[in-house]
Amino acid sequence: MSVLPSVAVVILNWNGRSFLEKFLPSVCSSTYGNLQLYVADNASTDDSVAFVREKFPQVSIIQNPTNDGFAGGYNMALQHVKADIYVLLNQDVEVEPGWIEPVVAQMVRDHHVAACQPKLRFYHNKQEFEYAGAAGGWMDILGYTFCRGRILYTTEMDEGQYDDAQDIFWATGAALFIRSACFHEVGGFDASFFAHMEEVDLCWRLKRAGYRICYCPDSIVYHVGGGSLPQGNPRKLYLNFRNNLMMLWKNLHPADRWIVLSQRFFLDLLAAVKSLVAGKPADMKAIFRAYVDYRRWRKSYKLSSDRLPQKRLLELSGVFHGIMIWRYYFLNRKTFGTLEK
Repeated sequence: MSVLPSVAVVILNWNGRSFLEKFLPSVCSSTYGNLQLYVADNASTDDSVAFVREKFPQVSIIQNPTNDGFAGGYNMALQHVKADIYVLLNQDVEVEPGWIEPVVAQMVRDHHVAACQPKLRFYHNKQEFEYAGAAGGWMDILGYTFCRGRILYTTEMDEGQYDDAQDIFWATGAALFIRSACFHEVGGFDASFFAHMEEVDLCWRLKRAGYRICYCPDSIVYHVGGGSLPQGNPRKLYLNFRNNLMMLWKNLHPADRWIVLSQRFFLDLLAAVKSLVAGKPADMKAIFRAYVDYRRWRKSYKLSSDRLPQKRLLELSGVFHGIMIWRYYFLNRKTFGTLEK
């Protein structure tokens, strides 16, 4: 890698003309000295591509022939991008001019760092952490994901409590810095995920391969969130449940797999019943459909084709050695700082 690594910011777009008009100017103001900018379009039906070509001629366009979601869309697009470091950036993210330099510097200091994320704050309240990544992604022993600064739907205000750079379990796909060689080494995203959890699965595979995933507090970006699928959408719930189960089946050590998944089945059944009692039958159906499709996927998936080292979950950094939802709901521990107390 050169003294100043080449960086390619790739924004995956699907019918996001309004987001591009609002947020692409901030990305174009980035000050990093060895930078390429791309918009990868997922077969949009609006005038996104024509708009970018007219208003931002310095931005290269990659046109995917079909909409294969976040995972498949980036896999296709990144075949056409040559850079030392990819930055996968959501179309609804505002950045500051010097947002790239601190993350790249952190990655250059240690070649074992395969991926890194900046601090994510909420665009509509810029002192509040944002749901999708906050101050770095963690996971508990049953595969429930959360963040420093955000547990389930509780987000914290940023008061400097997470200003330490540290290893995490997963880096958010909303603003994901990743070495291109590492991305391709582990096979990129799993396209069967379509959207949601694909970055967690990717980071887990990178950790199994011996790499580190890190958080850089010196870079801050502002995320709207829910641009494609808002919170509360049954489709989003379905993808989160299905993809989480697929990820666990793929990546858990055989000694952990049945123990974890049997407990998850019981807890997910409770979640479905809770949805019904709360008057949300569509959510209950989404959970059941997730299980049906997960079992269908499992019949066709061959674990033997996965050549990455198998590691016990508790051996990996960024894993909470407890059950997050138990402490959140029954012990009322709703911030990362109180979770382990």
